[in-house]
Amino acid sequence: MSDLTFTHLDPLGRARMVDVTPKEPTHRRAVARGRVSMQPETTTAIANREVKKGDVLAVARVAAIQAAKRTSDMIPLCHPLLIGAVSVNFEIGDDYVEVDVQVETVDRTGVEMEALHACSVACLTIYDMCKSADKGMVIGEIALWEKTGGRSGTYRRPANIASAVTNVVEP
Repeated sequence: MSDLTFTHLDPLGRARMVDVTPKEPTHRRAVARGRVSMQPETTTAIANREVKKGDVLAVARVAAIQAAKRTSDMIPLCHPLLIGAVSVNFEIGDDYVEVDVQVETVDRTGVEMEALHACSVACLTIYDMCKSADKGMVIGEIALWEKTGGRSGTYRRPANIASAVTNVVEP
């Protein structure tokens, strides 16, 4: 047997939620970003609110907020949290829409999964709203960019990791 122990397994090896009740609630924040790559015509249609299904970014923003609040329903070992704030911003480039989600709470565990889940759902919503015009869209680069609070302190994604993700070379 190994000395390695897993936090989300009980002594019999069964999945369990970590007990966070002894922890003190603290302010916690997480930022996640993702990108939907698409044809330039699609970004133009989004920017001009000309997509037939409606205002793509307005719908994606609401979807992200809903997703942040419902993360524990989808990720089995996540704790349900009282989400204090969700901020969703978009950057429209020539051939992409970047999604930036910030989630905050005062609780006993962090909101990294809530930010990542919200970002993913916003990207999926953009895809859904635009798929009739552009079936070649690609969702990617979803990552945690920053988190604050809790025992592990502050994390900020190093700039060199970000550029490594966007500069992948296919063989």
